[in-house]
Parts: sequence; C-alpha cells; structure tokens
Amino acid sequence: MNEIQARYASRSVPRYTSYPTAPHFRPGFPEVTYRSWLAELDPTRPISLYLHVPFCKQMCWYCGCNMKLASRYEPVAEYLEHLLDEIDLLAAALPGRMKVSHLHWGGGTPTVLTPEDMRRAMDRVWSHFDRMPDAEIAVECDPRTLTDEMAAEIGRLGFTRASFGVQEFDPEVQAAINRIQPPDMVAHVVDTLRAAGVAHINFDLIYGLPYQTEESLIETIELCGRMAPDRIALFGYAHVPWMAKNQRLIPEYALPDGAARQAQAEMAANALITHGYEAIGLDHFARPDDTLAIAAHEGRLHRNFQGYTTDCARALLGLGATSIGRTPGGYIQNISETGAWARAVSAGHLPVAKGIALTDDDRLRGRVIERLMCDGMVDTAAIAAACGKPADWCRDEMERLADFARDGLVMLEGSRVVLTESGRALSRVVASVFDAYLTRSEARHSVAV
Repeated sequence: MNEIQARYASRSVPRYTSYPTAPHFRPGFPEVTYRSWLAELDPTRPISLYLHVPFCKQMCWYCGCNMKLASRYEPVAEYLEHLLDEIDLLAAALPGRMKVSHLHWGGGTPTVLTPEDMRRAMDRVWSHFDRMPDAEIAVECDPRTLTDEMAAEIGRLGFTRASFGVQEFDPEVQAAINRIQPPDMVAHVVDTLRAAGVAHINFDLIYGLPYQTEESLIETIELCGRMAPDRIALFGYAHVPWMAKNQRLIPEYALPDGAARQAQAEMAANALITHGYEAIGLDHFARPDDTLAIAAHEGRLHRNFQGYTTDCARALLGLGATSIGRTPGGYIQNISETGAWARAVSAGHLPVAKGIALTDDDRLRGRVIERLMCDGMVDTAAIAAACGKPADWCRDEMERLADFARDGLVMLEGSRVVLTESGRALSRVVASVFDAYLTRSEARHSVAV
C-alpha cells in the first residue's frame, strides 16, 4: 500500500452493513410504527429471519459484540422461552403466513443452546413460517464448545451452512485474545458437521491482532486451506475499548501499527486468491462455485448485518435481544439488555428500542453505497432515475470524488464511479462520500483498513 492509500486507510468510517448506519437509529422508536411496517409487507414475497443468542461460554478479549457469559444454563434456558414467545408475537404481527428464504442464527454463540432447545426453537419458527426449497439456513458456531451431539442435531434440522470464528491459529496470538482453538479442534468440528449433512462451511479470519505477523497469518491461511471452507471473511480487528471493555485486556503495545495492518491485509488477500478463492467485495472470499461468488459475477450481491450475502429479501426481521431488522419502511433494533427485552416480550410487546424511518434520500444513498460496496462501481444517474430523482442529485459528492480520482482510487466516467484496483480496499472510504449523516455524527468508527 502506497503513501496515498495509507492516508485514506487510516480514516475512521462505518462498515456500511446498513444505511443509515446503526449509530443513527433513534432511541424510543415507537412499536406501533414497526407493527405498521410489518403489516404492510407483501405476504407473497419471501422474508429473512435473524435470531440472536447473546450468550457465550467463554469470553474472547477481541470481541466487540454485545454478549453475556453463561457459566450456567439456566439464564440461557430462560432466554429461549422468551425468544419462543417473541417468534409468536412477530408472526402474529405479519399479514399472513410468509415464506423464508434465509434464516441466520448469530450471537454470541447460538450453539450454547442444548440440541433439544435448538430443535424447539426451529420447530417454533416452522410452525409459523414456510421454508423455501432453496432456503439458506445458517448458524454461527464456536469450535471450542460445539459438541458432536449439537453438530448432529444441526444436520438433522436441515442447516445448510455453519460459520466459525477461526481468527488466527498462532498460539501466542490466541493466548493474547483468550481464544485457544488448535487447528485439530477446528478440523474435527468441520468434519463432524459435514458428516452430519451441513454442506457449506464459512471461516472468519482477523488481521491486526496482538502479536500477529504476516508469517503467522500466512500459516493460518495454509491451515484453513486444508480444511477447504467455502467462504472466508477477512476482517480487520476493530480496537474499540471505549465500547468493549473486554478489549482493555489486550495489550495495546502488541497491536500492529497502521502500516503493518495494511501489509497483513494485502498479504492475506493475495494468499487467499492463491488458494483458489475469489475476492468478493471488500473483505469476503469464496470458492468460484459458491453462491456468493456466482451472485457477485451476476451483479446480485447484497450487504446486510451479516456482511455480504445472496439474500435479496426486502425484509430481514430480527429476533432476540439487540437484534437488528430491516423492512422497506426502515430499520429497527431490539432492546439490548436481556432483562428489559424479556420483560417487554412478556408484556406482549415487540421489544423495539431504536429505529429509523427511511426517507427517499436515504433509499437513494443506500442503494449507491451498497452497489459501491458490492460491485466496486455505481452509476449514480441510473439509480437516481430508478428513484425518480434528477441525475445531478450528487453534484457535490462527485466534486469531492475528484480528489479520489486524482489520487488514483476511483475513475469518474460521467455519472459512473468505478473503484480502481488501488481503491477497492478503500471502498468504505469512497462510500462514505455519499453518507449524509457522517459529517454531523459523533459516533466513533474503526479505521478503514
């Protein structure tokens, strides 16, 4: 990465898994508004579901998620009962029985549930919704705690994809982030899930971790390659100790500096491509025959809170504490604190805490940002025409992008913005030019690379 790229890479910008981004969701959002959005959904069109379990059996010091340690199962079991009730409440608020094209369990660690409770939850979902024949049913797993019994149950329940946070295999790095998982442990759970019928496996890797080097990351990628996951996400570690107190346990002096982070990111991306993966968007890599790679080639890639996705459903409905959902009307986020979330559900309320109603300008800018993040290019006039807006709606933004063009990060071809090879890793920075909220925001974000 040259000096110009490095200057842009140090900027703090959102990841753009939504637009507007979550810091701009408004507190005290009315439940009645969310209910009206749900009632207005077209019952003939498929939806997506996201179910959140905020519990983990062990704390990873790098984690920035809203999670709770579960040393006993009782709090998890109690949480599940309220989650079942919320499924009932959500289904009752919809205009009819709807089809599901994607279902994703996230956390936390969803597989902290017992196999029996996971089955109860899935049975409750399918008592209200219809699974489409080609639906993707995915679950996030922790290889340190996933039992053979749970792996077998995941297979019996028809899950099609499982994701693992591998992060890094180097023992020193693992000790520094409090996540000890040798390669043999991960290989065992991958083999067990495949034997159970879970056809697709995802890995997450992280660069920028304490004591991490280019050499250790290369070795991790070599080990991952032998396990042949279908997709690999490569994220930069976001050190936000003002938000995630557990990150204060990470020695800051051991973190690689900006130049080292950028070198790790470039080296890892090249290594993944050498291993036969195709680069997808900003930070995902997939086998050429994976549906994500196919969608990218066909211009059907999308972006949501799980990252890059083939999910084209107009509504993604979140269940569980702190989950985020999206409808054509806007975004909502559930109450984060599990006790308050449970009390709201027990009272018969959809447990909404925050939200934002989308304006026409939000929809326009959101589409531009998504296409930049997914395709590496966007025709601003074409999107404006589709939204009933004048072609020159972004005159100021195009003027600002002239500096990016002079620095070799984008090409401006009339109303088209095209990321150059040098600019692809900086797509978040380019996209931020179209973010009308960012300049007046006090939210703190991670660096771009």
